Amino acid sequence: MVPITGLDKKSSLQVIHKHGPCSQPHEEKANIPTHAQILLLDEVRVKSIHSKLAKNLGSVNVMKKDAAANLPAKDGSVVGSGNYIVTMGLGTPKKNLRLIFDTGSDITWTQCQPCLRSCYKQQDPIFSPSSSSTYSNVSCSSAACTSLNSATGNSPGCSSSTCVYGIQYGDSSFSIGFFAKEKLTLTSNVVFDNFLFGCGQNNQGLFGGAAGLLGLGRNKLSFPSQTAIKFKKIFSYCLPSSPSSTGFLKFGNDGLSKSVKFTTLSTISGGESFYGITIIAMSVGGKKLSISASILAAGGAIIDSGTVITRLPPTAYSALRSAFRKQMNQYPMAKPLSILDTCYDFSKYSTVSIPKISLFFEKGVEVPIDARGILYVNSISQVCLAFAGNTNDFDVLIYGNTQQKTLEVVYDGTRRMIGFRTGGCS
Repeated sequence: MVPITGLDKKSSLQVIHKHGPCSQPHEEKANIPTHAQILLLDEVRVKSIHSKLAKNLGSVNVMKKDAAANLPAKDGSVVGSGNYIVTMGLGTPKKNLRLIFDTGSDITWTQCQPCLRSCYKQQDPIFSPSSSSTYSNVSCSSAACTSLNSATGNSPGCSSSTCVYGIQYGDSSFSIGFFAKEKLTLTSNVVFDNFLFGCGQNNQGLFGGAAGLLGLGRNKLSFPSQTAIKFKKIFSYCLPSSPSSTGFLKFGNDGLSKSVKFTTLSTISGGESFYGITIIAMSVGGKKLSISASILAAGGAIIDSGTVITRLPPTAYSALRSAFRKQMNQYPMAKPLSILDTCYDFSKYSTVSIPKISLFFEKGVEVPIDARGILYVNSISQVCLAFAGNTNDFDVLIYGNTQQKTLEVVYDGTRRMIGFRTGGCS
């Protein structure tokens, strides 16, 4: 594990990949998904985002009278479960828990004893509410319980006057349990009392041994909203370039670099929890592609920490692919990898030269993508362009986490701005 230097320790957490050596020293090889499986799950997440944002999707009530025992309906109303992990403390005395963080989700939850129905295998001991002096259930009649509808896409349930939440992700993972309040410890001197979270009694899914999820979306039940008095809805992260390196997630604007370039955050119709962005152009090898801004804006666009591969309108992807292939024509091509159709065999090369790719945002912001964000490596003989096309030009464009690697991405929910700085972490 590499120590992080130069961080304001007051409100910073270390970020690791959920299948990296730092996250699970004892993870069995059989449990680590292949790249093809990761991309398949990513496709499921993207489809769930697209269906959530499709105009005609109605909310499905997933809770029956019998509280924490029912599976949510697969309505695609909330999205798959992310790839990067931070450690936070919960309860009194504090128990440290590793949570996946996700800008596309709102509710924070963890698995809880006694696991009335089902708990998947996690690395940390499962949180026990009965061992904490600061735990309390939220009542069915409270405003917080009612708010679950917009935060999860599902109507809350009620069990002996205790509020019951249910959340389903795009990869069919889910968590159902009691909605509760607890003391949450970010760092030794940053503590929040009465933090609203889900205490999961029925949990299944592909959480890579993490204890649950930290919701960083824009809903009023999300972590940035609940801690807004202290942090003003400002947080930033840097996703590490490889599973064996570390990044950070920090809250508030202390120590924010002057070199962050800001563009405007927008709101996507039907997806108020997502962070909307406006991409106006793209370049390959320093030359802007001839894609009209209206194509890039046709379905709207979001930035998402939990989607792996950036999804472009097919017209834009086709222009990007053709320019990239042209500048890479000296290298032999390899067979496609799942959704990635532009792959190369570098087994006979000691060095390769790849064209720089940049995204251009409103307010004149250019974001150059790190080389490790341009290519997705399955093996040296199958290295692929890490972009894919949507089904049609009106599906929402998703700026995924592979293309965010090593950038510091700053979210300012109060000023409705999003910023980028290159070289945020290794």
